[in-house]
Amino acid sequence: MDQSNVRPSGMERIIDYALAEKFINAQVLAIREQVGDGKVLLALSGGVDSSVVAALLIKAIGRQLVCVHVNHGLLRKGEPEQVIKVFRDEMDANLIYVDATDRFLGLLAGVADPERKRHIIGEEFIKVFAEEAAKLEGIHFLAQGTIYPDILESEKGIKAHHNVGGLPPELDFELVEPVKLLYKDEVRVVGKALGLPDGMVYRQPFPGPGLGVRCTGAITRERLEAVRESDAILREEFARNGLEGSVWQFFTIVPDYKSTGIKDGKRSFEWPVVIRAVNTRDAMSATVPDIPFPLLQHITERIVSEVAGVNRVLYDLTPKPTGTIEWE
Repeated sequence: MDQSNVRPSGMERIIDYALAEKFINAQVLAIREQVGDGKVLLALSGGVDSSVVAALLIKAIGRQLVCVHVNHGLLRKGEPEQVIKVFRDEMDANLIYVDATDRFLGLLAGVADPERKRHIIGEEFIKVFAEEAAKLEGIHFLAQGTIYPDILESEKGIKAHHNVGGLPPELDFELVEPVKLLYKDEVRVVGKALGLPDGMVYRQPFPGPGLGVRCTGAITRERLEAVRESDAILREEFARNGLEGSVWQFFTIVPDYKSTGIKDGKRSFEWPVVIRAVNTRDAMSATVPDIPFPLLQHITERIVSEVAGVNRVLYDLTPKPTGTIEWE
């Protein structure tokens, strides 16, 4: 392992604001020394790691940082708007927003195989990001939200740790990875110390392909919207009922099949929504939490009455193994 990627044995765990501030001050100096008056490019997803890196770089170099937020149409409800509000409006970030929804959904039309969908989404994201990078001048650095578990997994051959891989060779950037020696919980403490909102700092794990793997089978705009709206209802109700911090991950899936139901006294033939909630330490195994039945009934009532095209709600009781956390 590269010695620059080795966490010092005596390095303090960042468990409070005082230690976070000490880390932030050290990284601000290190970033300024590395970058000088150069420009830095960052793919800002709105997830925890990239958001903390963005806030840290803004503190260090301000508008020398260029953030590119690509909306592939597969984000959760309100996420693109939150990224724009927090970074452009509140932090005065140099933010480029790219709405590539039509581009991605066009390529995904009729594609049902999960791995093929993942490949298309990942490949096209890199193309869009590279296109935006090629329009810019004077960029010599690429910032990434690499964290220490990424490096450890890369060393063990589990996965490559670079968050943006496969860029064209002409985009030859020097990497800036200010949180690469931190664990996820430490990144969250630093994010809070930097003033990021709780909804961003404590955001649940979210797959790279986004809602594309929760709209199972071939993606349609209508079913994708049913996933987005039902997920928003679930998150709202879990937050309102004190479950947001005690359940590790929760979301909805809308499978690519329909069932018969009754709405307004008439036959309906619409999709089911599946609620998935799990608790885990390492995501290698997971248990299903005991959600109060009255709350599940209330969420069901909201979903079937507020989400178009849905007439049935199910709760997935399958632990991992045998089920994976995501359905695709």
